[in-house]
Amino acid sequence: MNIIRHIIVRGRVQGVGYRAFVEREALRRGVEGWVRNRRDGSVEAVFARAQEKVDAVVEACRRGPYSARVEQIDQRDGTEDELKLRAPGDVFSMLPTA
Repeated sequence: MNIIRHIIVRGRVQGVGYRAFVEREALRRGVEGWVRNRRDGSVEAVFARAQEKVDAVVEACRRGPYSARVEQIDQRDGTEDELKLRAPGDVFSMLPTA
């Protein structure tokens, strides 16, 4: 069964390659969605696929790339409308800052 998960990651997660890390981890696991920086310094992402695949990406987000420092991840169920924000034709998109 597929799920959609929305997360917001706080800590030192901008300017350290965090979005590229998230995109790589999602694509490696066949997870759809998007990632973007937020003006408040956090990173926001939406993932969709089977629960175990989404959970694996969220767990990778807890680590982040070497230079990141993840302090907190807030997560909730995502929506189809949120998933539709990705670029048409993309499996996973890196969106502009919101």
